[in-house]
Amino acid sequence: MTTEIIFASNKLGVVTTAQLQLMLDRFDLGKLISFEKTAHGAMGQTMFISSTAGDFVLKGNPLFPGQFVEEKFFIENIQKRTKVTVSTPFMIDDAEDIFGWSYSVMPRLTGEHMNSPQMKASPSKAGKLKIAELIAETLTEFHSWKVQQFGEFETKSFTVRPFKGTYTTWLCNRIRFWLNDAKKYSVITSEDILWVETLLEGTKPYLDALSSPTFVMGDFKSGNFLLKRGTDGWKISGVFDFTNSYFGDPLSDLIKMLIIYLDNGEQEVAKHLLSVYLRGSEDKHAVRQRIRVHMLQQRILDWGCAKAIGMVTWDDNLSFSNWVESYTETAANLLD
Repeated sequence: MTTEIIFASNKLGVVTTAQLQLMLDRFDLGKLISFEKTAHGAMGQTMFISSTAGDFVLKGNPLFPGQFVEEKFFIENIQKRTKVTVSTPFMIDDAEDIFGWSYSVMPRLTGEHMNSPQMKASPSKAGKLKIAELIAETLTEFHSWKVQQFGEFETKSFTVRPFKGTYTTWLCNRIRFWLNDAKKYSVITSEDILWVETLLEGTKPYLDALSSPTFVMGDFKSGNFLLKRGTDGWKISGVFDFTNSYFGDPLSDLIKMLIIYLDNGEQEVAKHLLSVYLRGSEDKHAVRQRIRVHMLQQRILDWGCAKAIGMVTWDDNLSFSNWVESYTETAANLLD
C-alpha cells in the first residue's frame, strides 16, 4: 500500500483538549499544555502536542489499514540499521474510542525545515553545499539497508511483498497509469506518449540490470527533514514521514531534492548533491538513464496534480514532453 499515490486525505478534523488529555493519559505522557495543527506535512494528519512530559507529534486517522504499523517498522529498522535520527518510540493506539480513529504518537524532533523563512535567510553558498552533502550522506545511510527483492512491506507477514512482475514492469506501468490519468486534466498528445515510451524503452535495460534493491523513503524532500546548526556546523537533526517507503532503486530518493534545487536555480548545489552521493562509484551512463526515468515518474505526478487543481507555475502552453524533457535532461547532465 505504501507505493500507492494517495491524493485524498483523512484529516484530523476537530480535536478537543479532553480527547488529547485522554490520549496523553493512555501513554503516561503528562498533562496537556498546548497543541496546534502542523502547518505542513502528512496531508492534515498531524498535530503538535506539548505536555509536562515533553513535546510530541500526534498522527491520526490513517490513510489506509496498517499505515502506522508500516511506519513503525521502517522507523525502528532505520534506527537499528543507520545513524539517521528518527522519532522513537513510535507509539500506536489501534483503539478508536478517543478520536473515532486509530493514531500514533511520537516525540517531536527539533530543528528547522530547509524551506523555512529562517533557513532561507541563513545558509551561505558554502552552507548550501554542506547541506547538500548532509542530504547525500543521509540517503547513503538509508540505502545501506538492502533486501533480496523489490517490493513493499506486508504488515500481516512482516515480509517484503514483491511487485507484480519485475521492478521495471512495475515502474513503467506506474508511469503509464499516471500519464493516462493526466489526460483527465490536461492535453497529452500522441507525441507526448511516443516521447514517454521512447524514454521507457531506452531505460529498461538499466532498470533490469538492478540486482540489489534498497530501502527507499519515497518522499525525501525539504519538508520531511530538519536541520540544526551547532558549534560543529550544520547537521540533519531528524527525518520523518515514512508513509511512502518501499524497496527499490535508491536513485529515486534523490529526485525531489534535485527538482527543488533546479527550480531554485541552484544547479551547482544539485550537481554537488549527486556527486557526493555517487562518489564516482557507479557507471555514469546507467545512472543517467535511471535518473531520467525517475524524474519522469515524479514530474508526471506533479504535472497531473498541478493541472487538476489549477496550480501550474510554468508556461501553461508547454506540451508535457517539452516540459518534462527540460528536467530529465538537466538532471542527467548534472553528471557531466
